[in-house]
Amino acid sequence: MQITVKLFARAKDLAGVGSFPFELPAGCPVGQAKTALMTRCPDLSPLMPILLIAVDGNYATDSTVLTESCELACFPPVSGG
Repeated sequence: MQITVKLFARAKDLAGVGSFPFELPAGCPVGQAKTALMTRCPDLSPLMPILLIAVDGNYATDSTVLTESCELACFPPVSGG
């Protein structure tokens, strides 16, 4: 299945791109997609444990199952000052 990955803030900087189509097996959970993302964009590896993930605008866990044409958004937590 094909999904859209959107990266924000430091994740976008490390990957060098803000959005891209990404091919995954049907029924892939977020946890498996994160592993595949680290293979595609190894520079994201240090951020992966702290990245917040949203699927179609809703926060997701590693067990959230992705569907065809969904949007997976990755962004680091934001701290204020």
